[in-house]
Amino acid sequence: MVISKEFLLEVIQEMPDKFSIDELLDKLLLLQKLEIAIEQSKRNEGMSLEEARKHHEKWLK
Repeated sequence: MVISKEFLLEVIQEMPDKFSIDELLDKLLLLQKLEIAIEQSKRNEGMSLEEARKHHEKWLK
């Protein structure tokens, strides 16, 4: 993931006054995953709700 300084500064501004590097990395990874999911959704590459339910049924057994 390539991010801009501007984006990174925005993320840091939203963080509390004191935070760990791990907390910052967790937030950046979450934002990256959300961005990927949104792009996949725009390209109709996601999984339907019914597909997800069937997939989870296998895990819950």
